[in-house]
Amino acid sequence: MKNTSITTAVIAAAGYGTRFLPATKVIPKEMLPIIDRPIIQYLVEEAVASGITNVIIVVRSSGGIIERHFSGREFDTAVPLDDRKRERLRSVKELSEKARLTFVEQGGDLPYGNASPMISARGYIPKGEPFVYMFGDDMTLADKPVTKQIIDFYDKHLPDAVLAVQEVSDDEVERYGTVLYKENPTTPYAIAKGVEKVPKSEAPSNMAQFGRFVLTDPVLREAEKLQTGKDDELWVIDILNALALSGKTVSAVPIDGKWLTTGDPLRYLQTAIAFAQKRDDMKDALDDFIREQSMG
Repeated sequence: MKNTSITTAVIAAAGYGTRFLPATKVIPKEMLPIIDRPIIQYLVEEAVASGITNVIIVVRSSGGIIERHFSGREFDTAVPLDDRKRERLRSVKELSEKARLTFVEQGGDLPYGNASPMISARGYIPKGEPFVYMFGDDMTLADKPVTKQIIDFYDKHLPDAVLAVQEVSDDEVERYGTVLYKENPTTPYAIAKGVEKVPKSEAPSNMAQFGRFVLTDPVLREAEKLQTGKDDELWVIDILNALALSGKTVSAVPIDGKWLTTGDPLRYLQTAIAFAQKRDDMKDALDDFIREQSMG
């Protein structure tokens, strides 16, 4: 893929994963597997495939497990590994060869919320440069990486922020931040405002934000005001809403592909199935199994 002006990605992996207890009592949610790789590895792979060479992963105190996963150490086992299994481990090492990975612990003095990891990483983001921001529990399936899609949009139109959106059903609207598009904008997909997790009757649209963004200095400056919103949390959508209302350009770009979340056990399972159905080595057997279960 062609080079881009954006080389840095920040991945938020600092949540508590309480919906997955007791599985996440010790292991960060982002280390739960989707088939044979942890969630966080898929995100790093998406970033690297999009031209990112500097990846900052913001973690909680238990995040050392994530750092060890990406280290160059050999698999510690007395059981010899065949070439196929060694090749699987090679995929992890290759990521650290293609991008610099930095691990930052989120400060305990910050409010809870999906914007706090961004603030924790601000000292590691090259000054004045736009960057990608990714939620650690959102995954995507697309022919062209979703991160690359929004980077290309930014490179072409140079808004102050880009957020990826996808249309959701009426009964899902209140789970996500949604956006209201401007009429006849000068920049494509520019929004008038965004709101976080409101009932369908109050939502401006069914276009839901998910965890892929291109952000710039004005976003960081607004985030550092630490103005919490719903449930006393610091929300990205509130920050982008404030920018849009102040006259900055914020574009909510519908993506080509599929957004999948791992935020709760049911959707985590659905995501695992969706990814398995894309794999030639298991999709047929899995489809047969699902059919058998539905008939039983």
